[in-house]
Amino acid sequence: MASAIIHTVRRQLLYRAKISRDLTRLVPASIASRDHSLKSLRFLHQSQSLPNKATFRPDREDVSLLEAKHDPDTFGTLSPVVPEPEVPDEGDLQEEKFLQNKPARSQKLSTKEYADLIKGHLKNQRIREAIDVLEVRMREDRVKPVNYLFNLLIGGCARVGYSKKAFQLYNKMKQHGLKVTGGTYTSLFNACANSPFLGDGLDKANRLREIMIEKGYEPNESNFNAMIKAYGRCGDLKTAFQLVDEMMSKQLRIQTDTFNFLLQACITDTEFGFRHALLVWHKMYRLKAQPDIYSFNLLLRCVRDCGLGNLEATEQVIEQILFQSQPNPSRLEDPSQQSALLEDGSKETSKELQLSNLNQEVQQEGTPNLLSSRPHLGSLISLGEIKKPEDRLLLLGGSNSILAEMERLKIQPDIKTMTELLDTVPPTLAAEKQILSTIRRLGIRCDIDFFNILIKKRSMRFDYEAAREVLTMIRTARLEPDIVTYGVLALGCRTQEEARALLKEMRDADIRINIQILGAMLRQGTATKNFRYVTEVLEIVKQERFRPNEAFLKHLDNFNKKCEKMNQAYNKQPRKAGRDEFKLEYNRYKLKLESWMDYMGLKGLGLDDAVGAVREHPWEQFKQPQAEGFEATKNPKLRHEKKKRHSIRKIKVEELKEDGEVDGGSDRRGELRRIE
Repeated sequence: MASAIIHTVRRQLLYRAKISRDLTRLVPASIASRDHSLKSLRFLHQSQSLPNKATFRPDREDVSLLEAKHDPDTFGTLSPVVPEPEVPDEGDLQEEKFLQNKPARSQKLSTKEYADLIKGHLKNQRIREAIDVLEVRMREDRVKPVNYLFNLLIGGCARVGYSKKAFQLYNKMKQHGLKVTGGTYTSLFNACANSPFLGDGLDKANRLREIMIEKGYEPNESNFNAMIKAYGRCGDLKTAFQLVDEMMSKQLRIQTDTFNFLLQACITDTEFGFRHALLVWHKMYRLKAQPDIYSFNLLLRCVRDCGLGNLEATEQVIEQILFQSQPNPSRLEDPSQQSALLEDGSKETSKELQLSNLNQEVQQEGTPNLLSSRPHLGSLISLGEIKKPEDRLLLLGGSNSILAEMERLKIQPDIKTMTELLDTVPPTLAAEKQILSTIRRLGIRCDIDFFNILIKKRSMRFDYEAAREVLTMIRTARLEPDIVTYGVLALGCRTQEEARALLKEMRDADIRINIQILGAMLRQGTATKNFRYVTEVLEIVKQERFRPNEAFLKHLDNFNKKCEKMNQAYNKQPRKAGRDEFKLEYNRYKLKLESWMDYMGLKGLGLDDAVGAVREHPWEQFKQPQAEGFEATKNPKLRHEKKKRHSIRKIKVEELKEDGEVDGGSDRRGELRRIE
């Protein structure tokens, strides 16, 4: 029986072998060698002729796909014949390098040492190098980062406004499974506050606040202050003030720092900011939070940059401040007035708040004073005439009232306070002399920034001789002019000769010119319609290979529009005096301007396109390594030295010019009349 079965199997195998040989003869050898299906069929017949595949497996690599698929001893379904790639995969090379180049034990550092490296880079504004410590160095050292290092980097990016990278590090921190602390949220909100893109910063702040709510995280005082700072600087004042109400509802302490962040929020609103600042200031008094030096400096910034807005709403705010300042506890607790930090004027004011019904204590004679804890209107006020910074300063009682209030609170003004006061006092020599006398009396040490503002203030009112006299004050105070000093002096270069003299003075002082100084000169050249002056400035830009900034291009565009209007006017009046001279200079200027625009790569572009072409992305500087020479090890004393400050006791303030010698605005006394 067994022999019959063997005989039958042998006959079947021989029959199948004969069929396979016949098929092979029908196909040419060159095609059969490439045809995998015929190979598979031939290999199938051969494999079936073997009694045991595991024992008698052919020692060949050209195994059929069908056999490899059904072979229980073969893993996978791929053919053993796999061609090697001509170009090795980059990822495979990196993986091989990662596996072979294991770091030495001495190469790895401790967490504190990595933190010291990051702190050193951040201290010297080397953002790229600090990030590389975490993303490159620690990865090569095979060291797992901790949340402390992430928080350091997020805080460093937040301080310089690199919000995009700060949130990328935050996402990596979560991917590593590290704990997100309250300090992390504080740094992220600071990144939103310092972001150069207000819309993007506001969107990130909203998303981060939603994440905190989703996770059930309860913000602390630092988190709330950072949120108020972020929303305020990004222009969302309503949310910033709502956060203060939320702090009060959660019984968190509202200290001076919180109100300082609210004042920063007021500064962003140039139309209504001063009105909001008055409400914040007196809310601070009512909550027993004492202002500090930063509070006064921020308030003066509001005086300089912000307006009152709608006069009717401002009157209501002043009435509310006067009403709530009265020493009557029962009336101060009016709930309808406690939350009125942002008034839009749409709400009708109670008749109890009319000025005519106020206590006589808030109505006094003399200059108004809305700064003190017991404010009064005085007898000379009219809100319709409050349009300039000096008018708003007078509403607070003037510089003397501010200094008196600081003295009452035992706060010593610094040079920043006096610089802000200088920027808000009336544009007269008498007011500037009073500021200098106050600095000498209080013994405040001046820096170069104060004198730069003094030069700018005099140049903006076209008193260029008095502006040049400030250089003598700088030398008398044993200070040295900086690049900003020459920038504000350039505002007084009305002619080419004055511009050349200033450039020579800069070369002698070994100070290199920049595009800002050339922009100030261009501003003067366009104001006087001096084509040759403007052309010379353009030539200097070309020679120094500067990239024009946005302000430079705007001055140039406005000048071109004015010249085109004048040219059209002369075309309509061919006999008008000065026509030929203007045409000659204007045509020559247009040819040189066209050549300059072509050289700068701005030919044929409109103002918006040209500004976009020259504008540098604010985060590009953080993607490149820092240039040599800025390291602390090069010159640590010079690198971290504060600006020099010296006394001005040697300046003879009594010998300075008196008032009445200034053009434009010197006769303005700022007297205001009562609200009608």
